[in-house]
Amino acid sequence: MRYKAGLETRDRILESTRTQIARLGLEGTTIKTICEDAGVLPGSFYNLFDSKEQAILTAVRAAIDAVDPDPQHEGKDTLEDLVNAYVRFVEEQGDLARVYIRIAVASSRSSPELRGRILRHHEGRVKRFAEALLRERPELDEEEAHNRAEALVSALNGVTLHRTIDETFDVGHFAHLLKTVATT
Repeated sequence: MRYKAGLETRDRILESTRTQIARLGLEGTTIKTICEDAGVLPGSFYNLFDSKEQAILTAVRAAIDAVDPDPQHEGKDTLEDLVNAYVRFVEEQGDLARVYIRIAVASSRSSPELRGRILRHHEGRVKRFAEALLRERPELDEEEAHNRAEALVSALNGVTLHRTIDETFDVGHFAHLLKTVATT
């Protein structure tokens, strides 16, 4: 029973985090506004998260997982699936995509823990892209697939940055163009 209540509290905090980011932006989102919106005490927040940034990154991770073409990581996703999932995240979860980019650039510089989490997430994404690329282009060696995947994921992050600056920027078009370049 306690475990279920803890999961429900965690879910309310994460939903509130997403809502507050969309409503107030990163700077306006505070632990106080998250807790008030979620109907929890700050102590409950700190039982589950070390910081506002950790709650935000957890909310971002959940949003990314929601569009994951292969959530069990069974190696079934194609490069097209992964690019489409990336585009869906940026287009459907724009507030969280912007926050992720901001945290990756700014907060990770001052927090070794955040920097480590973001780097691990990036490396995991590159690995999945490289594996998908090898399934499509088996003649590539692992190093070349990894290098192409690194370039593709880094360029997709740049496309996301462009979208945060210009909401009319066509993420889908450029993401698929980048995929084409990576596979040729």
